[in-house]
Amino acid sequence: MSPEFFKAVSVCSLSEEDYGSPELAKGEGNVLVTTPFGQVVVSVRLDEGLPQGIIFIPMGPWANALVGPDTCGCGTPRFKGIEATVEPTMAEVKGVRELFRGFGRAGP
Repeated sequence: MSPEFFKAVSVCSLSEEDYGSPELAKGEGNVLVTTPFGQVVVSVRLDEGLPQGIIFIPMGPWANALVGPDTCGCGTPRFKGIEATVEPTMAEVKGVRELFRGFGRAGP
């Protein structure tokens, strides 16, 4: 629960081509990552080893917010192969308590 942990896992790594795309305003600000299961704001960084069109978010609360509930009977949700959109945002990365506030509730 340390600040170092949260900084390490609230980040989205992008390929050189994606990181430098005009849509993401190279290296500035944060990105909004959206999947069919949720969305999060994370910081962004370059990973020269990633192929274009692939993103990486380390396992942690922010990645968990983007995966579906189906575990296919193994107890672990699918973390790979999830379609996502990535777009620049001026929004701040939420802390873990704020991130999960309201998850799993039927109403406000």
